Amino acid sequence: MPGPGDYLPDPSEGIDNLDDLPTPIVKKRSKIQDKCSCPHCSYNCRKHRTAKRRLRHLGNRSKGRPVVLELSYSVHCCPKCQIFFNVDTTCLAAPRAHYTNAVVELAVRVVVEDGLPYREASWHLWRDHRVFVPFATIQNWVEAAGKKKAPAHHDWRLSRRSP
Repeated sequence: MPGPGDYLPDPSEGIDNLDDLPTPIVKKRSKIQDKCSCPHCSYNCRKHRTAKRRLRHLGNRSKGRPVVLELSYSVHCCPKCQIFFNVDTTCLAAPRAHYTNAVVELAVRVVVEDGLPYREASWHLWRDHRVFVPFATIQNWVEAAGKKKAPAHHDWRLSRRSP
């Protein structure tokens, strides 16, 4: 049994073929609702259909396998606005994202707070959390997190002196 601080080589290090990587653990999540309010007119709309989405999530090194969340969500149709919309799933991931919010936050934190370069941060995420994120994707996340916010709306007439 290895003790604390003992170096254990990563069994996935040096794998060139993607088929040789460990298969992911699939966890099912559901955000299916029968009725949901329309984002435009607030009408209570019925479910039209369901859809699925696969998200990469933080894995566990002790199991040595990545984790994939299979998210089922409902798609609704508003009869007043004639639009289709999905149930809000931003608590798990951004729209059209492939990774959960936890992965994005961890990657940005590793680069910003720990000061790791992007390539080393990518390796750190795979080695410790079994989630593969290309280093260019991490760079995009860090740059997007560092963007300046839009300035607050000021009423400039209040600060001017009258003539």
